[in-house]
Amino acid sequence: VQLQASGGGLVQTGGSLRLSCAVSGRTSSFYHMGWFRQAPGKEREFVATRAISGGNSVYADSVKGRFTISRDIAKNMVFLQMNSLKPEDTAVYYCAARGQRVVLSAVRDLRQYDYWGQGTLVTVSS
Repeated sequence: VQLQASGGGLVQTGGSLRLSCAVSGRTSSFYHMGWFRQAPGKEREFVATRAISGGNSVYADSVKGRFTISRDIAKNMVFLQMNSLKPEDTAVYYCAARGQRVVLSAVRDLRQYDYWGQGTLVTVSS
């Protein structure tokens, strides 16, 4: 299984980007798919996740109301729509997947995810 993230780029403050994650296998093979990010000099952090089968999405407080995670099962893809971008959103964004269901309290933990994409760089200029 391979995950391929794309869609990053340079955008001004307040702008929007849509990240895509293409899955070589079937997205239905996974229970959770999510996005994490890593800013220069910082640890990788949780951004958003959702169950592939549906249900509520979970977001980091820092992106809630601005970012939206979605999936297209037919196309084996997961997306992250990012609006009202801020300079502090600058980071390499990674998509990740987990095969088995995990309790809600653990979905933000990157250690719970088995598969990772290579990352796509998002730069927000002030």
